[in-house]
Formats: sequence, structure tokens, C-alpha cells
Amino acid sequence: MNDTLQTLLVAASNALEVKSGRVIVRDEKVLRERGIDALVSLAVFGDDARKAGARWLIWETAQTLGIRPGSIHELYVARGAGKLPHTFTTPAMNIRAMAYDSARAALAAVVRHNVGAFIFEIARSEMTYTNQSPQEYVCVLLAAAIKEGFRGPLFIQGDHFQVNAKKYSDPATRDAEISALKKLMEDALAAGFYNIDIDPSTLVDLSKPTLLEQQRLNFELCAMFSDFIRERTPKGITVPRHGLPDHALRSAPARVQR
Repeated sequence: MNDTLQTLLVAASNALEVKSGRVIVRDEKVLRERGIDALVSLAVFGDDARKAGARWLIWETAQTLGIRPGSIHELYVARGAGKLPHTFTTPAMNIRAMAYDSARAALAAVVRHNVGAFIFEIARSEMTYTNQSPQEYVCVLLAAAIKEGFRGPLFIQGDHFQVNAKKYSDPATRDAEISALKKLMEDALAAGFYNIDIDPSTLVDLSKPTLLEQQRLNFELCAMFSDFIRERTPKGITVPRHGLPDHALRSAPARVQR
């Protein structure tokens, strides 16, 4: 066992141990009382080695406890097929500032009230101004779930993975903008974002004479990014890809030629 991992286990109040690469929860009570707080702090504010080690420990601990990032695809399909009652909604919560504390509050309510499906989400722009990578975001949510005693799938969504219209409209920066979005999608999938909201609606051009022309870049890029995500989705998971083709229609309906 390397020194960094040993330091992390001590920081977690020795509530965890690692045997043959597997994490064992020795004392969940101690882990929830203080161990997970120390680990998530190191996962966010530690040096590079401790960040990586703490994130791995939190991910593996969550797996051991039955807390896993999941896709909401099957729930959507079942609901659409009439196999589930129309007696519930699926709230989507944008967890941004003070993500650990905010997620803890939400998950405490989930556990207390036996809440069913819910989504935690963060947009591309929000990741930027809160300085949260997909890896950090998922780690913090898993830590909050451990802290509050939650069990089951966590539906984590990349909300509004949006194309920057100014950068796309400039031929000098267009390719870089597409590459940046693809890199974000790859990072998000690797981290555990198994629900992604593709949003090229910023490219809708209402000056065009027909609906098809107004929406062309929107739906073509939606299709391209959908294929990109499908090719990189982990085996056994179907990532719902929510395009937003009618976003601009709602904002200026009088100008749309139907």
C-alpha cells in the first residue's frame, strides 16, 4: 500500500480498508460521522495525488455500499410505455455552489421522505464559473450520498452542454469549440454522467425563411453529438441525450414559419 493511500485511510478514521484493490467498509457509522467529510475535502482541496486517491476511494466505497451513477433511460421508457403510474415527477436539481452541503441537504430529504427518482445536474457554463470538473462533481455527490445513508442509483446529468454561438460562428474557432464539447462529453461519461443534455439551440437562426433552415444546425449537431456519445457510452448503459430543438421556438414564436 502506498503512502498516499495509507494517509487517506487514516484521514477516513480507519473506517475503510483496501484488500487486493477492493475497498471494504469496516465501520459505516464512523465513516458517515467524520471519515467521509475528511475524504471529500481532500478530493476537492488536496494536492494532485491526494485528490486522485480520495476520488478513487469515494467511488469504490460508493460501489461497495450500492450507490452508483445511473442512466434514467429505462425509467423514461417504462413511463412512456405506460408501465409506471403517472403519480410522480422526476425533479432535476442544479447543484452548484457548496455542492457537498447542497447535495447533502437534498439527499437527507430523499432518505427521510423515501423519495423515488430525482436528478442532480450541472451545465457546461456552471462547471466553468464554479470551477467543478465532471470528476469532482460526481465524487462530491457520491460522498454526499454516503454521508446521508442513501442507497441506489444516482442520476447525474450534464445539463445544457451548450455550443458557444460566437465561437462556432467564427471559422477560426469553430473546430476548437466542437472539440471542447466532445472533450467535455468524454470526461463526463468517464466520470459517471450517464444523462446528457445536448444543446446546440444557440445556433438557431430565426432570420432564415423556413423552420427547417432555422433549425438545421441545431438538429444536425444534435445528431452528430448523439452519435459521438453513443460510440463512447460504457457497455450496458444507455445515455439519454436530450436535444432542445424547440428552445428558440418558445422564445420567438411569432417569427417562426411553420
